[in-house]
Amino acid sequence: MAHFLTRRKVVTTLVATAVAPSLGLAQSSEIWSVGQAYEALKADQIRLIDVRSRAEWDETGVAEGAWTISLHEDRFPDRLFAARELADGRPVALTCATGGRSGSVMRSLRQAGYTGFIDVSEGMLGSSLGPGWIAAGLPIVDVETALAALPAGLV
Repeated sequence: MAHFLTRRKVVTTLVATAVAPSLGLAQSSEIWSVGQAYEALKADQIRLIDVRSRAEWDETGVAEGAWTISLHEDRFPDRLFAARELADGRPVALTCATGGRSGSVMRSLRQAGYTGFIDVSEGMLGSSLGPGWIAAGLPIVDVETALAALPAGLV
C-alpha cells in the first residue's frame, strides 16, 4: 500500500509540475548530454524514454531506440514505472523537446525518493546545455517505427 501512495504522490507532483517552466538544473550525474545518452543506449547500458506528445513525435521523429511514453497521457506514471521494471536494472533516461518536462519529471522522482533515472536535458531540439539530439545528427526513426518497437508491457 505504501508503494501505491508513493506512486500517487509522484503522479500528483508530475501533473502539478509538468507544464511549469524549468527554474534551472542542478549539475549532477543525473543530467547527461545527448551524446552520453546515445553512447549508453548503443551499448545497451540505459533505456531512453521520450516523454513528448504524439504530435511532437510525428513532427520530428523519435530517437532511435527510445521508448515513447507521453507525459500527456493518463497512463504515464504506470507506463513509466513499467519501463523501469523492463529496464532490468539499467538506468532510465528521460528526454523531451528542450529539457523542461524531463527536468520536471526528474525533480518529482527525486522528491519521492526514486533513483536510477537520468535527465537528457538537451532534449530533441536543444537547450542551453547543448544542441539536442536532432542537431547533433543522432539517429531518428518515424513514430510508427518507434511505437512498433515498444515492448509488450508498455503498449
